[in-house]
Amino acid sequence: MVETLQRAPTYQRFEAPERKLFGPGPSPVDSRVLQAMTTPVLGHLDPLFLACMDDIKSLLRYTFETDNRMTLPISGTGSAGMESCIVNLIEPGDEAIICINGFFGERLLEMTERAGGKPVVVRAEWGTPIDRNKIEDALKSHNAKVVAIVQAETSTGVLQDLKGLGEMAHRHGALLIVDAVTALGTHKVGVDENQIDACYSCSQKGIGAPPGLAPVTFSERAVDSIRKRKTRVQSWYLDVTTIEKYWGSDRAYHHTAPISMNYALREGLRLLAEEGLEPRWARHELNHRAFVAGIDAMGLSLSVAPADRLWALNVVTVPEGVSEAGVRTRLLEDFNIEIGAGLGPFKGRVWRIGLMGFGSTRENVLMVLEALRAAMAREGKTCPSGVEAAESVYAASRG
Repeated sequence: MVETLQRAPTYQRFEAPERKLFGPGPSPVDSRVLQAMTTPVLGHLDPLFLACMDDIKSLLRYTFETDNRMTLPISGTGSAGMESCIVNLIEPGDEAIICINGFFGERLLEMTERAGGKPVVVRAEWGTPIDRNKIEDALKSHNAKVVAIVQAETSTGVLQDLKGLGEMAHRHGALLIVDAVTALGTHKVGVDENQIDACYSCSQKGIGAPPGLAPVTFSERAVDSIRKRKTRVQSWYLDVTTIEKYWGSDRAYHHTAPISMNYALREGLRLLAEEGLEPRWARHELNHRAFVAGIDAMGLSLSVAPADRLWALNVVTVPEGVSEAGVRTRLLEDFNIEIGAGLGPFKGRVWRIGLMGFGSTRENVLMVLEALRAAMAREGKTCPSGVEAAESVYAASRG
């Protein structure tokens, strides 16, 4: 007896509220980027889309500050960019110095282990940068193929100084891999200037597009290392020597590119170039300083020392007696504002407040400060307003 098919379930059209995204990512998406995603879909080998791809490569080179030929977006999130750098450069048995001072350093470690590498771990306390002397000590005592480090640790809000690390790695025969997921488009990365061999980021933070693409760039030294591998890259999908044949002059089919996401990435990068890298960095720095002034005036504090703070992601210590989750819930339900919770050892102890990409504006700084004050008040913690202190920073910047 043939069973009667169940009636198909019915659903209403999904409607998402227009959240104010001030967490660790995704960041707010400009209407021009959203509009770009409505452009008619082309085939992934259509000549017009291939021209769009060429624009993306050129814009990414500008944003990474590099002349690297192998610069392209991986179809996947930032973690796909991370994994592409690891699996292409590390073969089974290779020693790799993995710098860990937060959640994403730990992810680098796990990916290295899965690739068959032999990790040499250099650690720092969460909320502090990696000591470069410890990196050099590790290089002196091991035959490392790579040094992997996070420039902008999204879990803690720490900015790592990259100056001299590339030269140090090369002096000891190693390659430098840098995680610029939260740095690209908000801080100077300087791939060529800092002699970075492999660098990856994402589409949804400083660039200001939706999540789904992971820009990567490889130096000629890194490309030469990949081509000289004794074993094939363990991941077929993330093997950049085959992906490059699609993004390069061969135009060989590799996978069906996410067309609309590439439209969005191109538009986000176009707007970034229109603003200019240095003005964009300056905007993030100014809004960070204003936000910190407001936080200080409210009697709150950041968990990272001033010299080591990211501009795009502010990690605020939760005051004693305040419900970390309660305040986040108040912000979401009462003000339509999303901020991030802490990870790992920071869980329940901090709020991660992102002001990045198109979200890094004076209006947003003042709005978040006032909403945070009101949310804490509703959770039983009263404090002064931080708006006036933030405004003073803007006034001083105008001279």
